[in-house]
Amino acid sequence: MSNPVLHSAALTVVLTVMVAAFPVCSAGEANLAYRLEPGDMLVVSVWKEEELQREVLIRPDGGMTFPLVGEVQAQGMTVTQLQQHLSGALGRYIPDPEVTVSVRATGGNVIYVVGKVNRPGSFVASRPTDVVQALGLAGGLNRFAASDDIKVLRRDGSEQVAIPFRYSEIEDGENLGQNIILMPGDIVVVP
Repeated sequence: MSNPVLHSAALTVVLTVMVAAFPVCSAGEANLAYRLEPGDMLVVSVWKEEELQREVLIRPDGGMTFPLVGEVQAQGMTVTQLQQHLSGALGRYIPDPEVTVSVRATGGNVIYVVGKVNRPGSFVASRPTDVVQALGLAGGLNRFAASDDIKVLRRDGSEQVAIPFRYSEIEDGENLGQNIILMPGDIVVVP
């Protein structure tokens, strides 16, 4: 007959080791968490508070409004950060509010590919997208493209920076670090 106390202690040790060995979210994964952008449609609900269940659109200025909370600058927050912010603000009115935020549509995560590609245009990126993937979304380079003169234009505050991209190096498996993850609003220019 097995000893239930020893069995329980052994199970606790095994679970503790498993939790330590396999963290829920690494620092790298946290950095890749989706950041909310203007144009995103959210569904916000507060458990047991039907009047606090809303679809919320993040405005072009990055803000949103929610009852009892007022204005929230949501742009740049993760879903978890927004949930925590709303829970904290609602805690003044509702004891221990359980807030759920889900992204219904990622309309704000738009990247642009222009120039000598087969299908130039804007693309909603539903997941982290790098330069090569963006070029694929645009149907690839056309035969007139200057593949080693591609630039990624990115806004940095009020300035715009140009990040060079040499396609031939990627094809050869070299300089893979230049195949950066695109940010919302980035423009891939293919001359």
